[in-house]
Amino acid sequence: MPDTIKHKTERIVIISGSTSGLGKEIALGLAKRGWTVAGFGQTKSKVKALADELGENHYIFQANVSCDESIASAAKRIINQFGSPDLLINNAAIMNNPAPLWQVSAKEFDEMSAVNINGVANMIRHFVPSMIRSRRGIIVNLSSGWGRSTSPDVAPYCTTKWAIEGMSSALAQELPNGIACVALNPGIINTEMLRKCWAEGAAAYQSPEEWAKVAIPLIERINSNDNGKQMTVT
Repeated sequence: MPDTIKHKTERIVIISGSTSGLGKEIALGLAKRGWTVAGFGQTKSKVKALADELGENHYIFQANVSCDESIASAAKRIINQFGSPDLLINNAAIMNNPAPLWQVSAKEFDEMSAVNINGVANMIRHFVPSMIRSRRGIIVNLSSGWGRSTSPDVAPYCTTKWAIEGMSSALAQELPNGIACVALNPGIINTEMLRKCWAEGAAAYQSPEEWAKVAIPLIERINSNDNGKQMTVT
């Protein structure tokens, strides 16, 4: 990514977990609608594939949301290049292997918390101050139906998404006028994450591509009056 500051003439979106699943479809969809996309992924091959698909004027690179230093470095580069983002989408998340809570290892639980909770906090820590300085911007934290309800064998995931709901609500109370934070439940989509839980049952639900046709216009309509809302893609 160039180090020179670019004059900001377009809308800038930052997306974590942008190289697969819902994050990828959001990235592709917003790019088609004229947004400049800066996205993170952890897998080098997926990062390259999305960068090639999006082409010039978009920036997809490797970063680990669970590592504060990694996100601090990425944020510095992006803000230096574009200024503060108009839209920050915290999408990166992982799912536990379905099992009763007492059978989930400490290592697996800690990894989920590091990505699903700490990762969102890291993104907020390093991007939101620039949004506050510019007095504008929308923060969308991807939640889940399992952030508002529960099911057996996914207690770790439920824990992290309930945390995102609480984090989003509290952050909304802290933000100045002109900026909004919402928790967005994407609904049930046939993603790799859902297939990990439901196997063949996931096929009964819409694909990420179909979902994006509804979700992206909804995301674009979010404004400062929506601050603190729990929203759902329907």
